[in-house]
Amino acid sequence: MSEVVDAACDALVAGLDTPALRVLAACTRAEADHDVHDLLRPALDELGLTFHPVACEAGREAAARALARRMLAGELKPWELTFRIHHRYGHELPLTERLAELDDEDAILEHGDRTVYVVDAEVTAEARRLAAHLDLPAERADIPG
Repeated sequence: MSEVVDAACDALVAGLDTPALRVLAACTRAEADHDVHDLLRPALDELGLTFHPVACEAGREAAARALARRMLAGELKPWELTFRIHHRYGHELPLTERLAELDDEDAILEHGDRTVYVVDAEVTAEARRLAAHLDLPAERADIPG
């Protein structure tokens, strides 16, 4: 949860400033695990951003897209992305099914004819697909484009 506090600090430095964002950014690392859950929704509301509870499918998909963006930014290696996705969601989240499959493939690479480079390229392609996915509010998701 300290990552959320860090993001709030980054937002303040970038010029975003709301009362709830300031309170969130002021949390210590020790307070973060307890207070972020109560402070995040008001801060996002003030910024006009959508809050997705982690337990709902939209929340899991938003978290998966955030992990994909972190991998594309060089913060995670491809195997770390597939491992985290597979560990968190297994094969239960349709949006990330291919990444879970690629984690399975990565685990047995030494027994096949595929190389780590081929799997990494596929993971990168999947990460790009996830990162490009738009966050539409639920009420707009059914509107034809």
